[in-house]
Amino acid sequence: MSATKDASVNVLGTALATCSTAPVTGFFRNGCCDTGPMDRGLHTVCALMTAEFLALSKYLGNDLSTPRPEYGFAGLKPGDQWCLCAARFLQAHEEGAAPQVRLHATHIRTLDIVPLSILKQYAIDLDT
Repeated sequence: MSATKDASVNVLGTALATCSTAPVTGFFRNGCCDTGPMDRGLHTVCALMTAEFLALSKYLGNDLSTPRPEYGFAGLKPGDQWCLCAARFLQAHEEGAAPQVRLHATHIRTLDIVPLSILKQYAIDLDT
């Protein structure tokens, strides 16, 4: 498999914006929700963490809130932005616990799994 990444384009068809550098997010840990052949989880949705979503994620087996210093991970808290797996975002939507998203920082490959109409329901940057 290649460590290359797909073109950095967002779901609106423009240049992919940075999601977060504090904490540093993204499959490539470059602050962006870039993806590529090695990103099997499709970590492409730039989401604003909420307590409700973090609790759901932990319940589903992906604890994003507990610090893991051995991996250099401080744990997420409400208000942090993070690149989520597209399928997990869709699952959270179906469970009524989806976080808000930044469309300008959400990779176009997200549309392989999540329709733009659903993403727009949670968008915090439609006017920018």
